[in-house]
Amino acid sequence: MDTLSRMRCFLKVVDAGGFSAAARELGRSKALVSKYVGELEDELGARLLNRTTRQISMTEVGHAFYKEASDILTRIDDLKASVQNTHQAARGKLRISAPRSMGDDFINQAVMDFLVAEPDISIDLRLEDRFVDLVEEGFDVAIRVSELTDSSLIARKLAPFRGVICATPAVIERYGVPRQPQDLAELPCIIDSNYRFRNNWQFKGEAGRISVAVSGRVEVNSAQAARAAALRGLGFLRTPHLFVHRDMVAGDLVEVLHDHQHDGQAIHVVYPHRRHLSGKVRAFVDFLSDWFAAKRKRGEIC
Repeated sequence: MDTLSRMRCFLKVVDAGGFSAAARELGRSKALVSKYVGELEDELGARLLNRTTRQISMTEVGHAFYKEASDILTRIDDLKASVQNTHQAARGKLRISAPRSMGDDFINQAVMDFLVAEPDISIDLRLEDRFVDLVEEGFDVAIRVSELTDSSLIARKLAPFRGVICATPAVIERYGVPRQPQDLAELPCIIDSNYRFRNNWQFKGEAGRISVAVSGRVEVNSAQAARAAALRGLGFLRTPHLFVHRDMVAGDLVEVLHDHQHDGQAIHVVYPHRRHLSGKVRAFVDFLSDWFAAKRKRGEIC
């Protein structure tokens, strides 16, 4: 077995979390997989894995080797893909990172529509509200909401991203229309903890950015749960416009403080800069661009 194959075997053991799981995925015996990793350690003259009867863990040398081996094999795979003309039919597994707060309503829908359109692609979708290092963590693409500044990534803007403050007509009738952001400090608010500033809501003021501390009976970490609370009349909600577009069109929720919302943020799809862009990434980026453009044309995103 050559060195590159042993490296792939080692990476599979780490990714699968053990020799047995790796053997099942590789279609080989556990003893053979263990032999290959042992041969790699002998070739390197260093132990890469600590083994017990129940688990494995990487040594310090193993951690360093894993990262470098991953990069080497990725470059080799990219080279092979370019030779095989990756601009033809898209295929393979696509690893996607996206904010959990956008997952329930939009990202899940877009990704499932993409899978229907591209039957030769499988996906590994990770929804989590943290900054993901695409290269370090092995993701192909990420969907981000921000004023994008990282020049090491290639980005395509999908749509503008505007937040709204809204409430039901009954809530507005009961408490009145807030005229200034500071008025919200005295009103019941629904807090979505996925929001970056949590209960310190940021607004555009005459002298620049202002922060208002809000409170209320409801705090959740789900945009859908926050929307449900707003529709039940439990307070004023800060949320992306695209999450409540239909409710606002129907008159179930009414926007307030429109002129105090920040501009400049947008939804981007980003991916590492590579000379040879894989067909699966190109297909996904193009699909998302068209999918969000259709949403904007229908007025669902503004």
